Amino acid sequence: MLKRAVFLDKDGTLLDDVPYNVNPALMHFSRGARESLALFGAHSFTLVVVSNQSGVALGRFSYEALTLVELRLHEMFAACGVMLAGAYWCPHHPNGVVAPHAVACSCRKPEPGLVLKAAREHALDLRQSWFVGDILDDIEAGARAGCRTVLIDNGNETQWRDAPLRRPTLRVPDLYRAALAIVGSPRCKHRIASRSSSLVSSEVQR
Repeated sequence: MLKRAVFLDKDGTLLDDVPYNVNPALMHFSRGARESLALFGAHSFTLVVVSNQSGVALGRFSYEALTLVELRLHEMFAACGVMLAGAYWCPHHPNGVVAPHAVACSCRKPEPGLVLKAAREHALDLRQSWFVGDILDDIEAGARAGCRTVLIDNGNETQWRDAPLRRPTLRVPDLYRAALAIVGSPRCKHRIASRSSSLVSSEVQR
């Protein structure tokens, strides 16, 4: 059975926005992120981080540095009582200086490549999933993959290039408001009600 997921951008959405940050000691949750993760976990969403990490291609840090970042994310999620299913990084940039990462690719947002890869690896139903990010490239990546989308309107988007796939399903000021909206969406409520009915039927049959 396919699972539903919440895809989360890393910097500026899940974590405070520290440019090119691969120092685990400087990784801090954004406002409301802890409560949001707990809420997603309580509603059985698979949680996935999807992030452009062009610092690799630009020579700011090595790809290997992202291993410690992922380990720290797993620790931070666990401290909230939830599991991080996976972290997916795009190390590319077409104007980079480090081969082989200095290329155009299908995984750098707004391309949907990493979302599609995560869906294959974790058996995710993209139609029942959400992508949450703080810029419109996140929104486009999620929409192109078939997800519903939430824009965290916290000032990090500055270009506002409009296009149909760059228009979010929802627009909220922070991650916690996003979580409340997602778990309160009609489809989410329907799934919870259906699951509860199934449990009741099972008990009756016993």
